[in-house]
Amino acid sequence: MSSEVKDARSGGAGRALVRSAGLVSGLTLVSRLLGLVREQVFAALLGAGLHADAFQIAFRIPNLLRDLFAEGSLSAAFVPTYARALTGEGRQGAHRLANRLLTLLAALIGALTLVGFVLAGPLVAAMAPGFELVPGKTTITVSLTRVMLPFLLLVSLAAVAMGMLNAEERFGFPAFAPAMFNVVTILWAAVLWALGYGPAQVALGWAVGTLLGGAAQFLIQLPPLRRGGFRFRPEWAPGDPGLRRIGALLLPATVGLAAVQVNIFVSGIYASHEPGAVSWLNYAFRILYLPIGLFGVAIGTIASAGLARRAAAADTEGMRETLRQALRMVAFLTIPATVGLITLGVPIVRLLYERGRFTPHDTHGTASALGLYALGLVAYTGVKILAPAFYALGTPRVPLLGSTLAVGTNIAILAASYDALGHRGVALGTAAGSLVNALVLLVVFERRVGGLTGRGVGPALLRMIAAALLMAAPAWWVARLLEQAVGVQGLVAQLVSGLLPVVVGALVYGAASHFLSIAEVRSLLSVLERRR
Repeated sequence: MSSEVKDARSGGAGRALVRSAGLVSGLTLVSRLLGLVREQVFAALLGAGLHADAFQIAFRIPNLLRDLFAEGSLSAAFVPTYARALTGEGRQGAHRLANRLLTLLAALIGALTLVGFVLAGPLVAAMAPGFELVPGKTTITVSLTRVMLPFLLLVSLAAVAMGMLNAEERFGFPAFAPAMFNVVTILWAAVLWALGYGPAQVALGWAVGTLLGGAAQFLIQLPPLRRGGFRFRPEWAPGDPGLRRIGALLLPATVGLAAVQVNIFVSGIYASHEPGAVSWLNYAFRILYLPIGLFGVAIGTIASAGLARRAAAADTEGMRETLRQALRMVAFLTIPATVGLITLGVPIVRLLYERGRFTPHDTHGTASALGLYALGLVAYTGVKILAPAFYALGTPRVPLLGSTLAVGTNIAILAASYDALGHRGVALGTAAGSLVNALVLLVVFERRVGGLTGRGVGPALLRMIAAALLMAAPAWWVARLLEQAVGVQGLVAQLVSGLLPVVVGALVYGAASHFLSIAEVRSLLSVLERRR
């Protein structure tokens, strides 16, 4: 194949990836912005006090299981299996597999929810032992945990629906579904605000709203599934070959994607001994979720579907090209986000959260964690693209290795630094673990399949880093200047001092990237020009 044909195919793949990712990114942006609004309302109502910490740990239990089994390993195991069924058995066979999986999930997760209800006390004690130091804090957390346990079943059903639609390359509704969760919980919070409830009633009411949001996330995906011919018919067939394949991938995939969840579990144990730290870390990671969702999840969703199809067709070169394009685009977008979050952490946190019961002290506690979390942003988003490649290849043990090493790295750094850094050590350990995880996946894929680090990838990354560093000083200088000019109190002052430096940084990065001839700029401009 000539170099011209290869370049044309590479450029076409890049533009196709940008177009598809643009749809998902746009919808994910809506969801992430609504998620930030939800967190802003939560911060205003509860701040970072006793009830806020209790809710965060209580929600963490079903949410941790969701990330592990529902939106994590289940999706990673189900999407390639469903795609294989579509290719080999057609839509009818794929729908039959989905019905059998949904039936099995309803039984297993229903039983798991009952067990969790009974063992809620020991679970909370294990996740937040420091809560025992504050009278009543553990009891409140246990009650909230029991209310929110059914959330696991709701989001598991939503994850299967999402996987079906993504495998069929219908990305719109799955990307919009999380926004429905946020819309419902925000509206529910408005009701709680109007009723004038205190922190205890708000925490309990928010737990109920979480269940309503989970139901909305699932139900919004039913209409496109029905239009595609899917009808849910309970069918108990645990011996189905497709289910066996999912099961074979599920356990190692669960461990392979578990690094962040295990890190969160360990982090909670340490942070529970520092008042407000659980909430500060959650607020900081919620900000990090904006670029993760916009770039990592959006591009990873499209790339995963393409990787599954190309693996099923034994198209190794197609897999390389898809993965290379996805990783370069993620790096182009997350490297400046990393520099921006480190440079502008305080004004960003102040703008998003500092009102109501959220104080300036909480702003600095959250921003200090955010800056260290951001060090792992590129790696965290990269794992969301690299790990599914190994599942598509049928080699889930590699993500297991990366995850295990990441957990060990996090625990070692956290244990060594917590006495000196406090909750900031939690963020540092999480970031370092993500870097180790991504590095392992990258090195092993390059050795086994190859094709990721050639074709000028190294120089391109250096140019991206240079462009991001060039934007840091102007953004920081503008932020300081605006704080002196307009102050930091009030929404208008926070908007000016928080948003304008971000805009300046983005403009400088874009100009520097164009000057340094970074190819991803041309792909983005090409798509924007065609849409215009």
